[in-house]
Amino acid sequence: MEIRKIHMGKARFAVDLGDGSERGEYVNQDYILHKLGRPHRAVSLMYCYYPFDKEFPGRISEVMKDAKVSFQWDYPYDDYFTYKGGIGGNTDGEPFGQMRDIRRHGQDVNLTLTLDPNCTDEQLIAIAKDLRPFGRMMLRINHEATGSWFSFTKRASYKEVGDFFVHFTDIIHEYAPNVKTVVCIGGIEDLNKTEMEMEEEFKATIPAADIWSVDKYMALHWGWPYDVAKKGGNSFARYSVRTTYEKTKASYERFRFLNGGEGKPMTMAEFNADGDVTGPYDQAAMVKEFCDILVNENADWFSGFTFYQFRDRGRLGLEIEDPNYPDCGIEQPVLKTYKQIIHSEPFKPAMETGDALELPVKLRWGGAEDSDGISIPVHFDSQPHFCELYFEDEGNYIIEINGRWFYKSPSAKVIDLMEAFYECPLDGAADMDIKIFAPPAAGENDPSQGESWATDYYYTMEKLPEIRIECEPVTGRID
Repeated sequence: MEIRKIHMGKARFAVDLGDGSERGEYVNQDYILHKLGRPHRAVSLMYCYYPFDKEFPGRISEVMKDAKVSFQWDYPYDDYFTYKGGIGGNTDGEPFGQMRDIRRHGQDVNLTLTLDPNCTDEQLIAIAKDLRPFGRMMLRINHEATGSWFSFTKRASYKEVGDFFVHFTDIIHEYAPNVKTVVCIGGIEDLNKTEMEMEEEFKATIPAADIWSVDKYMALHWGWPYDVAKKGGNSFARYSVRTTYEKTKASYERFRFLNGGEGKPMTMAEFNADGDVTGPYDQAAMVKEFCDILVNENADWFSGFTFYQFRDRGRLGLEIEDPNYPDCGIEQPVLKTYKQIIHSEPFKPAMETGDALELPVKLRWGGAEDSDGISIPVHFDSQPHFCELYFEDEGNYIIEINGRWFYKSPSAKVIDLMEAFYECPLDGAADMDIKIFAPPAAGENDPSQGESWATDYYYTMEKLPEIRIECEPVTGRID
């Protein structure tokens, strides 16, 4: 059987997914993959680090569950899950377990970390060393920094918050050069103005950061969960899709100006329309309209967005958390719309088929935008009734056929691929490829694999799986 090298590269527009925050719990990647049918470029996690506070490392809303607050951010520090690494910590707890789950499923990590701007260099270096084994990840430091709600803005001036970002970025670049830092500020909020919000205080962050971002919600109920968005209220807002797009584009142009005319990847690190404000149908329509603008206007200045988020206790999720059973999600109309978007060509990773290969073959995982796998040609006489892979090895693989992705853990021996043909059935004979990539089974890269270990992980595939394809039932119909 002929196999060929296949390279997975960047999508025209990358899609990342938020998974867990102050508004919802982390959902495992197996569930999300089955629900959405493909891995994301990256999965976003949200954590905080306030090591000088007596309540830390407890999650503040749990430590102070009897406190009388009327706003989500009224606690002493941000109500995110708490970062358990750093000095005096370890990488056995979170977010590291979730980071491993994300990476073994063929996705990069996009870690949002709010932290005390008074942290010492020793504390920051320890965090950088924690992150080094996790490949080409992204680190969003003290996001929405021009706002007033997060605790770090109450502990330092805005200029000091900007300077802290630059300093922490320098430390990351020295001790974890595989990690790209993301600056997230307000950008252009008024299209009639040239300069961005708090430009003087934050202009140094633009050349320092590896990635630029703004958080843009086309509708948002910021009073959640302490009130209900009702007509006549003042704790929510809705904006036009076009205006949201133009503000994001204007922010990029201003960032580029502040960077001497040179561009960098531009993302929306949080993107959605809040169903509390729009209802479920307009939410889906607005998400689609924004993505249609990206495609129709060939927004080559735009790198990608993070949909916030998969499951939410409010209405900012593809699913709403079931109030009776938190591990269960209630699918929203936007999930179907979002799934159609991420399976369309502009949002899918690029695939380039290369030379023929012979076993054993060394597979390279460099991340969701730069990895080398294998492609196996298969033929179908018609719509299959059985399509299965039987493995003898303990490889950790992500597998694609007919536009649908699957995960094989090291312990799994049989992967049923029929799910790829339920929503997209064949209407006759077809030839297609099975694509296989090998992200790290442990979720971390291996320092013993050579100089490029921090960015590249290697796995040698000794034997192909046995492929079972049958285009009719095992036995015919009995009347």
